[in-house]
Amino acid sequence: MGPWSRVRVAKCQMLVTSFFVLLLGLSVATLAALTYFGTHFAVISRVSPEGSPYKAMHHWAFFAGISLAGVLTLGAVLSATATVREAGGLMAGGFLCFALVFCALVQVAFWRLRYPTQVEDAVLDTFDLVYEQSLKSSSSARRQELVAIQDTFLCCGKSSPPSLLGVAEADLCQGQEAGTQDCLQGIRGFLRTHGHIASTLTSVGLVSMVYAMLLSSFLWFAIHSGRSLDRKGTYALSPRARGCQPQEPSFFRPSRGSPALHHLDDLLGPGGLSSGPRLLQDN
Repeated sequence: MGPWSRVRVAKCQMLVTSFFVLLLGLSVATLAALTYFGTHFAVISRVSPEGSPYKAMHHWAFFAGISLAGVLTLGAVLSATATVREAGGLMAGGFLCFALVFCALVQVAFWRLRYPTQVEDAVLDTFDLVYEQSLKSSSSARRQELVAIQDTFLCCGKSSPPSLLGVAEADLCQGQEAGTQDCLQGIRGFLRTHGHIASTLTSVGLVSMVYAMLLSSFLWFAIHSGRSLDRKGTYALSPRARGCQPQEPSFFRPSRGSPALHHLDDLLGPGGLSSGPRLLQDN
């Protein structure tokens, strides 16, 4: 495969990768929106006290996800535009966006490996706080918050089945479809499913960023080395040149009114070229 064919294949792959990165950015934005506005996370955020670790992680996850989605979308648009227009500056901008997202995803993956249960512990601590306050106090507000959690996660109480609950605990399990499972298990199951989706997007994003950085760097060097596929060996005629007959240079094209032509007409006479040899014989 020649160098021009390799560059052409790289350009096609860059366009496909840009489209895939755009879809990845939309997926990350959707996940961030569901994390912040979703029913399960929103009900925990409403009942958690101000300054709690969960509230900080909740806001951080949303803004980090939206920022990553924005940088991914910007990188995809820049790289696609640079591939079509063969612009080295735009390609460098796309490479920078991919590099920033790669560094951010590496930090997210490291945090997930280092603290795999931090989010789960924060949510369970919030539920334990609401549950204990609902049992010890007669406040209806706390009881309504607990009922809202149980209705959202379709669970009831902690660890004990409904038949073995105390009077105070049994009164708390009156929400819609409550009592189907332990709330601790329901919360853990939901968070683990959400965590698996986030880990999958992180892994796909890391692989995609490495591939996109390789393609963008290769195309940047190809653009700066002058290997343009769409313009190499192609010549376009200007509108004035179209339909015109080629003319000889002006040096070899004397004008009709020049002295040389008048002298030549005097020598040849009225007969033109046909009388040329006769003049030579007479002389």
